[in-house]
Amino acid sequence: MKKIKDPEPPSGLSRLAFRLPIWLYRWGLGWIMGQRFLMLTHTGRKSGLARQTVLEVVKPDPEHRTYYVASGFGEKSDWYRNVMANTNVTIQVGRKRYPAQAERLSEEDAEDVLMDYARRHPATLHELARFMGYQIDDTEEDYRALGRVLPMIAFRYNHSE
Repeated sequence: MKKIKDPEPPSGLSRLAFRLPIWLYRWGLGWIMGQRFLMLTHTGRKSGLARQTVLEVVKPDPEHRTYYVASGFGEKSDWYRNVMANTNVTIQVGRKRYPAQAERLSEEDAEDVLMDYARRHPATLHELARFMGYQIDDTEEDYRALGRVLPMIAFRYNHSE
């Protein structure tokens, strides 16, 4: 794996495009996003206000009531910094909303979760890695190396159905 660029979080028009999925959830159309995405509602670390972002689910684990996501822009991502400051969040997957706790995974656990994603979506991971500034060779070694550098978060909820 090789770092090829240091991407900045989106701004301007690209930020608007990244935020459009939030409106799908607000309009009651979150089900369109399926289980591959979730909307995260978190508290701003400076403002104390509710903030929202839509994130790709790297691995859903309904048996353990957990959804795993990666911070593609690393530790400088606003949502990541907010969640690390206050781990009490709300997640919405499809039409269902859950109170949840955020927890950063160890490097070893992050590697395992990313390996699972790589097995299910190798082409997508290759493109996402490039977007995040990494060149990977689609090998287990590179997938694991990427898992070590990307902050991986588990959102665990206490919902019983």
